[in-house]
Amino acid sequence: MDTQVYLFDTTLRDGTQSEGLSLSVEDKLKIAGLLDAFGIHYVEGGWPGSNPKDAEFFRRARSLALRRAKLVAFGATRKAGVRVEDDGNLRALAAAETPAVSLFGKSWTLHVRHVLETTPEENLAMIADSVAWLKSRGKEVVYDAEHFFDGYRADPVYALATVRAAAQSGADWVVLCDTNGGSLPHWVADVTAEVRRELRTPLGIHSHNDGELAVANALAAVEAGCRQVQGTINGYGERCGNANLVSIVPALQLKMGLSTVPPESLARLTELARTVSEIANLNPDSHAPYVGASAFAHKGGVHVAAVEKLAESYEHVPPEVVGNRRHVVVSELSGRGNVRVKADELGVAADGRERELLARVKELESEGYQFEAAEGSFELLVRRRQPGYAPPFELLDVVVVSQRRRGEAMIAEAMVKLRVGGETVHTAAEGDGPVHALDRALRKALLPHYPGLADVRLADYKVRILDPESATGARTRVLIEAARGEERWSTLGVSRNIIEASGLALADSLELPLLRAGVGRPLESQTA
Repeated sequence: MDTQVYLFDTTLRDGTQSEGLSLSVEDKLKIAGLLDAFGIHYVEGGWPGSNPKDAEFFRRARSLALRRAKLVAFGATRKAGVRVEDDGNLRALAAAETPAVSLFGKSWTLHVRHVLETTPEENLAMIADSVAWLKSRGKEVVYDAEHFFDGYRADPVYALATVRAAAQSGADWVVLCDTNGGSLPHWVADVTAEVRRELRTPLGIHSHNDGELAVANALAAVEAGCRQVQGTINGYGERCGNANLVSIVPALQLKMGLSTVPPESLARLTELARTVSEIANLNPDSHAPYVGASAFAHKGGVHVAAVEKLAESYEHVPPEVVGNRRHVVVSELSGRGNVRVKADELGVAADGRERELLARVKELESEGYQFEAAEGSFELLVRRRQPGYAPPFELLDVVVVSQRRRGEAMIAEAMVKLRVGGETVHTAAEGDGPVHALDRALRKALLPHYPGLADVRLADYKVRILDPESATGARTRVLIEAARGEERWSTLGVSRNIIEASGLALADSLELPLLRAGVGRPLESQTA
């Protein structure tokens, strides 16, 4: 049995059809390099005859020193009634100077008659002519049989005739496409097996996720004989997306015993998924299988107790194999094991106070806190119960005023009173809004005592209304993410007053880095 499965990535083409995703030429070149380094076999760069950006990409991609991947240009079969040598799209494919081309044609009589507005016979000639012409120019031809599974359902004899035309004209691959994404795995497997009996040409699968079955359909097709899988990183793609190669690769390699990328590449899978999402300027899916931040998160107390004893009791693969890590969540559903494991993970000792800490967590979560979203607040909870804890500062009074002066924009002023050691500090500062002003006033008061806080910045600020039925009297939860270099932490404040909630979260975001640095009381020479 052939155990090698070839990966065909179409993130740079099909993936960019995802709503809200746009890649510059520079972005596409970066991603192409990442895919090559990871071990992807084919990288489809775009449609050179369709837009200037893709034309520029292929021009600049000639200088890419790809070690493993073959660069692929994408396009359609010749137009109906046009000689193959006169078809502008095919000439653009040849001019892209890629070693391989991906050529799509119609398999469904509905599309042939009502979209192409031609005859079934002419469509077969379009497929055969286009494949043969590209082969005569030395190209590896990957023929994508668009809408194949729907076409087979409507007219199996004609659908098979279309892929037979491609194979007999020299196509190196025939790829069966579930373009509308509505097929079920058993149908994909049965149809693929039938095509496998009809053709000797190697088969591939291209599945969309409209029924949330793109990965399942791809794996079913592989089991039925396909040896090329097309998909995108993170499942990006039009409508509901394409088959997610990030899930397919470990499934093939770890679950099915097939070869895809070099074994050492698997440990970079999480990094690849997150880097591509960063380049695409899209938030990573925290619940994505294998690579999401929550993919190996354990929240239930029973689960954590079991994982402490035996990791595989609640993990289908070791997280390290795909470059991820185990993550224990503390919440009202936790047991004492969650508290102990989470404290150890954060580098602080619970010291036998797990029961007391767990009771406090449950009490605070009933008030609206959510520690799984703010590990910094949980770490503070543990540190504040350690022997010898002394707060680096105490927030005594807060006054925030917003006002619009005639002819000027609205401004805010915050006044804070803090106790730092034995000294009471009273400061005021203006800002663009009340939280900005409050942040500046706190820093103004603390920086003379803790100059290291100058490196701490507010990275994100989120507000959640907890009981909207209470209208303007609703409780508010404020989540603040602070950062220093690559280090990040999140803290929470909850109150019916949004300013108070913000002040609590802000103060905690500044206290945590001080406690981590071992600060117990301010010293003139102390830096955080």
